[in-house]
Amino acid sequence: MKLERHFPQVRDLAPLMHFATPEFNAKKRRLEKALTIHDLRAIAQKRTPKAAFDYTEGAAEAEISLARARQAFEDIQFNPSILRDVSVVDTSSTVLGGPVALPFGIAPTGFTRMMQSEGEIAGAGAAAAAGIPFSLSTMGTTAIEDVKAANPTGRNWFQLYMWKDRDRSMALVDRAAKAGFDTLLVTVDVPVAGARLRDKRNGFSIPPQLTLGTVVNAIPRPEWWINFLTTEPLAFASLDRWSGTVGELLDTMFDPTVTFDDLAWIKDQWPGKVVVKGVQNLDDAQRLATMGVDGIILSNHGGRQLDRAPIPFHLLPDVAREVGKDLEVHLDTGIMSGADIVAAIALGADFTLVGRAYLYGLMAGGREGVDRMIEILGDQIARTMRLLGVTSLAELTPTHVTQLERLAPRALSIPAATAPRPAAKSSATKPRTSPPKAGPRKSPIAG
Repeated sequence: MKLERHFPQVRDLAPLMHFATPEFNAKKRRLEKALTIHDLRAIAQKRTPKAAFDYTEGAAEAEISLARARQAFEDIQFNPSILRDVSVVDTSSTVLGGPVALPFGIAPTGFTRMMQSEGEIAGAGAAAAAGIPFSLSTMGTTAIEDVKAANPTGRNWFQLYMWKDRDRSMALVDRAAKAGFDTLLVTVDVPVAGARLRDKRNGFSIPPQLTLGTVVNAIPRPEWWINFLTTEPLAFASLDRWSGTVGELLDTMFDPTVTFDDLAWIKDQWPGKVVVKGVQNLDDAQRLATMGVDGIILSNHGGRQLDRAPIPFHLLPDVAREVGKDLEVHLDTGIMSGADIVAAIALGADFTLVGRAYLYGLMAGGREGVDRMIEILGDQIARTMRLLGVTSLAELTPTHVTQLERLAPRALSIPAATAPRPAAKSSATKPRTSPPKAGPRKSPIAG
């Protein structure tokens, strides 16, 4: 049969043609085009000077820990159920005694106004609007009281590094308690600063150094410099001024003598919930459970401390199984999507924290960029839950996720010199004329 053709009439085309209303707000236009956290990262890189962007992006030494943490989330298989009514999905839960609208909060980040001039005020305001917690770092660039003002009725958490100057550390804790912060995050994986080589190579310092390279890099990023030079001078929640690199600052502050006894003392000083951030093995998690802390955060500091550190997502199932009834288990490091968060909750996490994702949003568009980051993750969480066939976080279980194996520990081989000697044989026993056959050696599995 021959296909008949005719010239289309305007009345036939009209229902098929819908022109989008043009968006004249450049910031809103670029944020609407961002569909993933990786998209926000690309925008952030274009708008932020290299030294500041690399401080967010970088990790310690060869940055292996961060790469492995992100790879671990990619190396999973979801196991969905079908024919479930998922018309309504609830992403809320109760965390540390209070409500949260989504299973993630904003992690504590240092030097935040260096990334974008709105800094913690943007993060706290966005968190308040979304109904999630905001965490202020000891190395934050906004005063404790100002963060409280930006998030007056929401969940504010304060992250503490124990300094060599204990009185100064505890003065911050006292200020946070008086301001109504409900949770103290005690970070325990920083006896000294990690080797953050990008910062050294960039000469990243507080305040920024104006070199020829800095000026050249700033030419296509005038908005960042205009904001930096015309807003309140960079200051810190915890100190007034510093002249030197970030690593040098950290090494003058952090106390390598802190022990479990110090942690117990800190716990006694704080009236709210206490969570220990930086747990990287099961033994420490079990010891903290016996101390009566309210929660732990499995974290290798975003790969910024010990390179080749354990992968928090891999630790999660064992830790959740062993101590999850005694305290809350939270997770950070490597999260770049809502699917990552759903996988963590399914494998036993009560909550997660996002750091780089938050800063990518902040650098991409200030407060509106953080709002967009939360919106992206929230949409991804709800969609992943629907596709898995669950309607609440409580319905997620380890059966929904399979962790595929890429790196596996290699079996230990005992050198002959240290191997136990066999029992002495009688002279009637026939001597062995050849060495025993070696068993097969296990090797890492390439996924």
